Amino acid sequence: MVPMPTGKQPAAPFTPLDFQLVLLRRMADHNPGLVEDARRELGASLADMREANRRWQAMLRSPRARSAASRYRSVLGAPESAAPRRIGDLECEARQWPLPLWPGLRFEVLVADGGVVWNEWLVRAPGTEGPELRTLDDLTPWSCTVDEAARAFAPARPLQGSAPTRWGLAFAAPDASGRRHEVVAEFTWGLLQRTAVGDR
Repeated sequence: MVPMPTGKQPAAPFTPLDFQLVLLRRMADHNPGLVEDARRELGASLADMREANRRWQAMLRSPRARSAASRYRSVLGAPESAAPRRIGDLECEARQWPLPLWPGLRFEVLVADGGVVWNEWLVRAPGTEGPELRTLDDLTPWSCTVDEAARAFAPARPLQGSAPTRWGLAFAAPDASGRRHEVVAEFTWGLLQRTAVGDR
């Protein structure tokens, strides 16, 4: 006779697909249409996205939680690349992973001494050509990363985001006629979500 299993079954592993759903969940507040299209592309339901986010939050809050650096490795595997980087006085290692949903981007984690994660966001993949950002019309949702917008419309002033995974930039950009406007751009996980435009 085969013995019946007892106790709780082990939880299913948290996969790269689940992680992409977590990224999308944060973006849904600003661009629900884009998120819905991306979720369908991944073959995931709305319930799948909610469950992935619930499990991710539980992982973050668990008293036995891994370090952030170890967590990303356990979910995404070995990074595609890892290289030393210096930002001001901070020396860290930039680790990057590909994500099928955004083939032209990489998920980058900056890891400082002791495995402390200093930053985590989407960046342009090495060797991949980014968008041409010249006017307000080019600043469409998901079109560019924080770094690309800051370079294209320098000088840009960083703004505190409304959540740990959100960033803001303030800069001036021209419209199609060449008239310049004050712009506040909002990013989630490093990807542009929306802009607010005023007169200069």
